[in-house]
Amino acid sequence: MHKSRTTFKPLQTGQIWKMQDADLHVEEVGKRLVHYKLFKNEAKRARTSLSGIDVVEKYLQKNKAVLVEK
Repeated sequence: MHKSRTTFKPLQTGQIWKMQDADLHVEEVGKRLVHYKLFKNEAKRARTSLSGIDVVEKYLQKNKAVLVEK
């Protein structure tokens, strides 16, 4: 018997995650990678970064990020 493993993928394009000293804006979500901007300490501009979905999810969990409702 083969069990399928489902994974919860909360990241979606356009989300904004608030943390204590930074905001993470999700620009685009692909199959395995996420384009995002990380604004620290009220920065006006941030460069677009690229990381794996699992890495970004772990970062958000570690920093106790909260999703901002629009």
